[in-house]
Amino acid sequence: MELAELRNQIRAFVEASHNDSERFERELQERAAMVDTYNGVTSEKLLTMDKEGLYEYLAPLWAMRIWGNKQYVIDKLVDDNGLDALRTQLAALVWGKGGIGARWDGFRKKVKGLGPAMMSEILCKTHPKDFMLWNRRAYVGLKYLQVDGLPRYDYQLTGKVYEGLCGVASQIAKELAAAGFPDTTLLAVDYFIWDRLQVEDNLSRIHAKKDADEPTQTLPLATGAEFIHDDVRDKLRDIGEWLGLRAETERKVAEGAKVDTVWEATIGNMGRVIYVFEVQTKGSIDSLIINLLKSLNNPAVQGVVAVSDKDQLERIRSEAQGVKELRDKVRYWDYENVLKVHEDLEFVNESINGLGLVPQGFLRPA
Repeated sequence: MELAELRNQIRAFVEASHNDSERFERELQERAAMVDTYNGVTSEKLLTMDKEGLYEYLAPLWAMRIWGNKQYVIDKLVDDNGLDALRTQLAALVWGKGGIGARWDGFRKKVKGLGPAMMSEILCKTHPKDFMLWNRRAYVGLKYLQVDGLPRYDYQLTGKVYEGLCGVASQIAKELAAAGFPDTTLLAVDYFIWDRLQVEDNLSRIHAKKDADEPTQTLPLATGAEFIHDDVRDKLRDIGEWLGLRAETERKVAEGAKVDTVWEATIGNMGRVIYVFEVQTKGSIDSLIINLLKSLNNPAVQGVVAVSDKDQLERIRSEAQGVKELRDKVRYWDYENVLKVHEDLEFVNESINGLGLVPQGFLRPA
């Protein structure tokens, strides 16, 4: 980490706190209120929380700003995971006795639809001395400080990586303390990152094409493959929903064909149109091709898409060319492009939803 630049930015931050003491006092009280709220939701309260309570717990999160209809997101979380399982896993993540790395990885394996931004925000607002908040802005800020090994995408953010990031945030908190800033929680570090480290060049480059000298990543075929698979699968669902389609994961579309993600649209009174996505991280390519073939037995399926890294996509393409029923109907989508599209749409949705054009009360069912 570039300590000299960090200290320069902290000096400017502390000076601003003196020049605009009213804003900084308001933000201090704001952080205290958030911590009081989330720290007050004990393990016992989480384990007995009803669906309405879950909404009140998750809806205020900053990570939820990308969604216009927050009730829909909560309903999907409950439908996909079950209320009991979701409550149990949240309690284990937030209040479990083991190390945060194992708790983080366990939650990621067992819970669909609640990713690192929401997880880290809950942890940070509940235990602000121990855990940092990780999101796109944190990535931009720490990249500006030249922190090595930052996770660019969610699937890279394992429990071990999150532990390391919390250590980096704790270093920043110590520098804040040394400079005389009164709030040295990792939630205050998040405010500092937003206030001082959102450098324009980094913000613009995050949505630009990958640098030519940045190494291309490919999907690991063993370690962590399930994280990557589920992350891409869920992001495909999000993209479909943001495009106004009905999108689901792990859905049976034909006999013997349960696929990773589907997008579905209803066209007037003409019926349904379904698009199928299969994510390949490891395993048999023959199995993927057979699954795509079976899905085409459903007449509503109008397109099938194989999603993987560049090398595997070439192998899938080669195999599919020998299958007459499939070769002209399958499309190929690089998983890194999927992640970039999701990131861009996330940015757009967060910006538009920030305008507050549709009141939440209108979106929530009576």
